[in-house]
Amino acid sequence: MHTLSFAGLHYTYPETASRALDGVDLEISSGLTLLTGASGSGKSTLLRVCNGLIPHFHGGVIGGSARVLGREVVRTPTRELAREVGFVFQDPELQAVYPSVERDAAFGLENLGVARGEMLRRVGDALEICGIAHLRSRAVGTLSGGERQRLALAGVLAMRPRLLVLDEPLSQLDPEGAAALLAALHAAVQAGTTALVAEHRHHLVLGRADRCLRMAEGRVTACAPERPVETAPLAASRGVRVSPELSWRLHQVSAGPAGVAVLHDLDLAGGTGEVVALTGANGSGKTTLLRTIAGLLPPLSGSVERCPGRIAYLPQNPSALLHRATVRSEIDWTLRRTHSTGRADTVLEELGLAAVAERDPRDLSTGQRQRAALASVLAGSPALVLLDEPTRGMDGAARAALTAAVARIADRGGSAVVATHDPQLVAAVATRVVDLGEGIARERRSLTAAAR
Repeated sequence: MHTLSFAGLHYTYPETASRALDGVDLEISSGLTLLTGASGSGKSTLLRVCNGLIPHFHGGVIGGSARVLGREVVRTPTRELAREVGFVFQDPELQAVYPSVERDAAFGLENLGVARGEMLRRVGDALEICGIAHLRSRAVGTLSGGERQRLALAGVLAMRPRLLVLDEPLSQLDPEGAAALLAALHAAVQAGTTALVAEHRHHLVLGRADRCLRMAEGRVTACAPERPVETAPLAASRGVRVSPELSWRLHQVSAGPAGVAVLHDLDLAGGTGEVVALTGANGSGKTTLLRTIAGLLPPLSGSVERCPGRIAYLPQNPSALLHRATVRSEIDWTLRRTHSTGRADTVLEELGLAAVAERDPRDLSTGQRQRAALASVLAGSPALVLLDEPTRGMDGAARAALTAAVARIADRGGSAVVATHDPQLVAAVATRVVDLGEGIARERRSLTAAAR
């Protein structure tokens, strides 16, 4: 019996004309399958068929045949599929149920009626495998995005599913976290679990994959994914000379959520025309630092200075910014509020969003939503831009558009601070790199500075 068997599968979301899946023929029996493709190609839609969210939750029109673990998806309630299909969504922020790490990891086992002793053992093993056993007593709300991704995986692994479906699981993970996740995934596959993983950072997964598939326009083909294309250093290519004019400064700043310092006595500053990359492990304080610079998190001690002008902040979860009916209306709202003479069409073209301008941003793929959120904050020429994991869920074209957008900000005398685990992005945009760890900051010369 095939774990997955799709034949002539097609699907159309409610109130849309084009098919999100268009004649998918696919059989998977075992091992790890890597699914690649551009944002909006249909990857997340295909994955959501595996646990019955399509069509049971999303509605729409479905045709052809879709069988998962021998069950016809259309005729099987999602609660039955959930007992054997473990699913980790693109947005781990939306997957947590309980406020504490250990309790949240046990949620699925509680629903399966697993005995308490067995439950505690499985949860402990899963947290250990995912490298977050030391966080078991923490509040979920205090975790970084990468730590939440590992928690979501731990909760699913504890259920010991027959089919494991992961949607962009590496998008917010540091190298250690990515290695831990891939090791946990490999162990699960070796133990007999079948895995289907959609991932833009496919070069990290490729060495462990048994097969690779590519999606384009709702169709699936076999593929051998290419290695990521190296991006030319942005600052070096522009011949950047950073202005001595201050954009932002932290003086002896200690900061942290809920009154607990994760950053200690930081002295940092950025100048106009400068792009500072923040690197460091999950939980090292990158998001805390961005929120402190933005004024969203008051420092526990020390002082923060900011240049005059608008500050644009992109959080890790782009959905938190998107509340209007269309992508265009999101951009128009920013332009009106900032009294900008810019045009929404210009921003849409620059970030490759023209084709989805009239779509509801909440109906887009994660990569497309990320670009929509970027467009909404970057419109109107902000003086200071703070970006938290901006390449999350982005394909190569979107990454190139982001790099160009950061270049425009710096060229016109703005400044940017970018928190990222993406070494390609660091190489492409940074004029300086600040590594965070153990509450302190260490500056190092960037690749772009060296190239100059």
